[in-house]
Amino acid sequence: MIQDISPYTLDNSFRAGAVPKADDKVLIYSGGFLVSVNDGVLTIPEWSQVKDTSLKTRYLFSVSGRGYYLIEASDTAPEELITAEGLDFVPMPEIKNAPLAPAHDVFAVYTAYHLVVWYASNRFCGCCGRPTRDDDKERALVCTECGKKIYPRINPAVIIGITNGNSILITRYRRGFAHNALVAGFVEIGETLEQTVAREAMEETGLKVKNIRYYKSQPWGTAQDLLAGFYCEADGDTDIKMDNTELKYAEWVSREDIVLQPLDRSLTNEMMKMFKDGMV
Repeated sequence: MIQDISPYTLDNSFRAGAVPKADDKVLIYSGGFLVSVNDGVLTIPEWSQVKDTSLKTRYLFSVSGRGYYLIEASDTAPEELITAEGLDFVPMPEIKNAPLAPAHDVFAVYTAYHLVVWYASNRFCGCCGRPTRDDDKERALVCTECGKKIYPRINPAVIIGITNGNSILITRYRRGFAHNALVAGFVEIGETLEQTVAREAMEETGLKVKNIRYYKSQPWGTAQDLLAGFYCEADGDTDIKMDNTELKYAEWVSREDIVLQPLDRSLTNEMMKMFKDGMV
């Protein structure tokens, strides 16, 4: 999965006042990150390649001791920002689908995007409307007027492997991602994760489920998610009543006929593979 970057390790500790070193990596966002993706390989520029070192930087995190910094200069042309050639603002799906990209850099970009969205969405206080500033002790934004503190938002969601004997319910979304997937959905207020599983299964496929059991979790920065994977079994009637507003395909598929996603970066794909291989 996308977070499986061993032997590299992510350190998401907050470091106030951190200053980039020459080989630290820099991320600039404007509809995509300023990187290069050539022949499936992702390359992120380094601080030594930044032309204007007076630009504001935000320390994000480190991967095995190497810092990743966000630079706020999205209105500037790439050639005016970085000395390296061949860079462009590459959208997230293209970065995710780069087959030979270093796994730790793909995960870093996805985690950085989570923070990019949070910073951009909280430039002003939701209580009084005044500008916010970076807190100097923890990863938070603080209102300059009323002092309200805002922390990064994480949206819980579930991935659901609904099984029926030797088959699992495979879906495809009506919009966006085109490959095989599983039933999924966001947690609503007042719900446990298990209750979300039961509700989403019913809403998207019309199925009651039983024997709900947790499998594994995954951070997913593109939607600021924390995904929790569950397997469960169809309870009673197995006729699928697909929600046509969410899905364009929902069918029972036997283990041997499961077609996996092109890259093994998602919890969904791992769960399909576990079932395909007879591990569930």
